[in-house]
Amino acid sequence: MLEETKHILSQLVAFPTVSADSNLDMIHYLANRLDDCGARLDISHDESGKKANLFATLGPDRDGGIVLSGHSDVVPLTDQTWSSDPFVIDERDERLYGRGTCDMKGFIAATIAMAPQFARKVRGRPLHFAFTYDEEVGCIGAQHLKETLIQNEVIPRLAIIGEPTNMRIIDGHKGCCEYTTRFEGLEGHGSTPDLGVNAVEYAALFVSRLLELRDELQTMVPKTSRFNPPWSTLNVGAIHGGDVHNVIAPKAHVNWEMRPVQDSDMSFVKKAMETYCSKTLLPAMQTVHPDARIETDIIGEVTGLIPTDVNEARTLLSKLTGANATDLVSFGTEAGIFQSLGMDVVVCGPGSIEQAHKADEYLAVDQLTQCLSMLEKLSDTL
Repeated sequence: MLEETKHILSQLVAFPTVSADSNLDMIHYLANRLDDCGARLDISHDESGKKANLFATLGPDRDGGIVLSGHSDVVPLTDQTWSSDPFVIDERDERLYGRGTCDMKGFIAATIAMAPQFARKVRGRPLHFAFTYDEEVGCIGAQHLKETLIQNEVIPRLAIIGEPTNMRIIDGHKGCCEYTTRFEGLEGHGSTPDLGVNAVEYAALFVSRLLELRDELQTMVPKTSRFNPPWSTLNVGAIHGGDVHNVIAPKAHVNWEMRPVQDSDMSFVKKAMETYCSKTLLPAMQTVHPDARIETDIIGEVTGLIPTDVNEARTLLSKLTGANATDLVSFGTEAGIFQSLGMDVVVCGPGSIEQAHKADEYLAVDQLTQCLSMLEKLSDTL
């Protein structure tokens, strides 16, 4: 089974599914493999028609069951120097080098290699495969998949998201929300600031309000929070605007992010900033220049995976892996989107997140072996 998984992984890595490009070739490859096993297939395209999700099912046609999920896209190679072709598997020192090997085509390859065995053994509950697009740029494909599942009235009971965790069982992570807020004022000479609307100054006021909210969030810690730090965080990543000393800057923008430990914190921050802009900043800007604007672009809003006291997926994975402990991670995944549908969800997959997104990304062979062992035991529970 290991050699077959390596072969499939080599095929998957050869598809250059960088988020900016199409993933259709890889999706069709996966669909053909699952079709050969008798799976029922649902391919849903994005608006451009160049990307798609694949949702496939083995076993009885009924609600519930288990879904094995992974994203098909990978991050770009920009400014990275590789020692081998990133889209050709290079096996050396018990490691499989290639873009996406650990994040997260290794897990996908293992599920596809196991698919014929799953097909033979599945009986009482369905087994689903969910392969999405554009996880790396805001979990766009998973949001689309959520809509598709609701429309088709197909909601699995449990979900295993195969992100690289070194096969540790992860039952929680913070959300990750990224925004760009743009300010458009009125250019003028620096000697008459009252005749212009300085976008940089209003961007600075916006950032000051964000920092006030950051302090407030530290007083809103859920009693059960296991995160480190336990509160929701805010970060200002960049401020851009203006060119020279003596010109009133007509445009500016702020890149900022929020990592909520609970959805209510995300709503609190968004409402507070919307109110501050609409009731305070924008009226002051438009008093001088009626066409002044403040607009916020949502780069991505990734829902967190909230730890719960009861989690059937966690219980199942503990039996399959023999691990009693669970953990939290700092990186975001699609898990919270599945959880929002009412599923019990864990993140567990081969490889280390420390290898993801880097030059010479690799997946250790022993990690792939552990993953196959877990899936082998899963097949006996179907």
